[in-house]
Amino acid sequence: MRKIILLLTCLFSAFGIQAQDLNGAWQRDHTSKDGDKLKSVVIISDGYQVISTYNSTTGEFIGTNGGTLNLTDDIVTEKVEFDSKYPERVGIEESFKVSIKDSLLGIIGTDIKYIKLDNGSPGKLQGAWLMSGRTKDGESQSRDTSGPRKTMKILSGTRFQWIAYNTETKQFMGTGGGTYTTSNGEYTENIEFFSKDNTKVGKSLTFNYNLSNGDWQHSGLSSKGDPINETWSIRE
Repeated sequence: MRKIILLLTCLFSAFGIQAQDLNGAWQRDHTSKDGDKLKSVVIISDGYQVISTYNSTTGEFIGTNGGTLNLTDDIVTEKVEFDSKYPERVGIEESFKVSIKDSLLGIIGTDIKYIKLDNGSPGKLQGAWLMSGRTKDGESQSRDTSGPRKTMKILSGTRFQWIAYNTETKQFMGTGGGTYTTSNGEYTENIEFFSKDNTKVGKSLTFNYNLSNGDWQHSGLSSKGDPINETWSIRE
């Protein structure tokens, strides 16, 4: 099982495929040893990736990992930034070969295949973002995105996931994700998994959003019902 999880961390390109062609979301439906139906979703965006596995019936969170990637011919090298199950992997680099045919992404040497969900559209927020500021109690607070403690949100055209982690301590703090839409200045998240609180699964949260000078301004109510006003900056 661990070998499969390690392989799943790097699902990126094959010979003749450009890295940008793999931007978007990919999904694999499979079954656990106990017979539970699981869903694994990969989001890839401009040199960053994340994969999460959860129970497709209950939304119970199983695990997540991800980081940066580089593509050379048909070899993908990922540097792990977070791993909820195996934090000792943070900071290591791993390389794998993968293949892509039509809308299927496979790991060479295994029978694992992912189906493409989207290519980075139609949502307006495709990309890897870092929280760079927030307004709390009427006071604006900035955050240094170059530090080891990060809150990243990565989106394809239809899927989103946020992850809070620390690359220095290798600590994983939490994550959540699902589908999203953007329409008329509103951003709506439909939660399919939430590591800290499974009761949030199934909820939809709608926020006001706008893009200004490359930043994403985001305001509304959190899953706890608390007001939030955040700034997210695209990750370089």
